[in-house]
Amino acid sequence: MQASYDAVLVVSFGGPEGPDEVLPFLENVLRGKPVPRERMLEVAEHYYRLGGVSPINEQNRRLVAALQQRLDACGPRLPVYWGNRNWRPLLPDALAQMARDGVRRALGFFTSAYSSYSSCRQYRENIAAARQQVGPAAPQVDKLRAFFNHPGFIEPMVESLRSCQAKLPGDQRNRAVVLFSAHSIPLAMATACAYQAQLQEASRLVAEGAGAAQWELVYQSRSGPPQQPWLEPDVCRRIEELHAAGRLPHLVIVPIGFISDHLEVLYDLDIEAAAVCQKLGVPMQRAATVGDHRRFIEMIRELIVERLSEAPQRSALGQLGPSHDICPDDCCLYEPRL
Repeated sequence: MQASYDAVLVVSFGGPEGPDEVLPFLENVLRGKPVPRERMLEVAEHYYRLGGVSPINEQNRRLVAALQQRLDACGPRLPVYWGNRNWRPLLPDALAQMARDGVRRALGFFTSAYSSYSSCRQYRENIAAARQQVGPAAPQVDKLRAFFNHPGFIEPMVESLRSCQAKLPGDQRNRAVVLFSAHSIPLAMATACAYQAQLQEASRLVAEGAGAAQWELVYQSRSGPPQQPWLEPDVCRRIEELHAAGRLPHLVIVPIGFISDHLEVLYDLDIEAAAVCQKLGVPMQRAATVGDHRRFIEMIRELIVERLSEAPQRSALGQLGPSHDICPDDCCLYEPRL
């Protein structure tokens, strides 16, 4: 079975690596989407505030390097490539390089733990378009399953939450509110996929693993027009509501919807949410994402081994069980409103 795959492709979002790349990057991200230009320019300022550089590419470089090292040490010995949806290295360039290297069939690791149009189906569409652009020599890419409830994702997040809890006064640890935050998506997109259910389950697993009694799931980074319903509550608004109700002595925010500390985590949580907490006088901590945590890298290797095995061990925690390997035709189907 192992011989049927000859590479791994890490598939991600991409981000600018200099101020001159910010607007072209955002225009590429938002092409064909009903996002007002003033919102795009507002987001551009978020990047400029961080020097015009998104951390996501460097974080992906570390992930790719760590995964390659782990595969070289423990097998299966497959080369690891990397391609982005929105910025260099772009998927067509990655697939073209793979074709030149003789790769014919690869396993794709998508840098999102959850199922939705934007985090799964759209990437599969991007890969199909890139393969068409590269031509007949382009390798086939088969996606690895969603990993929202895999122990290799949950355990590092439990560790991260516990690290925050350990910094609280002993008599306050059980009173602290934990907000699990994820990227909001249009309500119409959410109704066509398991995104909310998977996020809720991942949050529950991490909360129970860390012994957090008071927790909620919230959302961030909304970008659509005001008249379009998106998933709520917004993280900053919920902080204000909890404070007004006298229910927020201490706050821990866990970016459960993200695998790395990229711009939306740094700006929306470390700057915006932190500013709300400072204004209200609420002590806040923000848990780290999994990044290139050793257990997370091993999880990716386990998912690869799983797909190469005739009798796979499909690890999954909780009640939802392991996700499917092959997406059905209507999986996460969504027609964006233009």
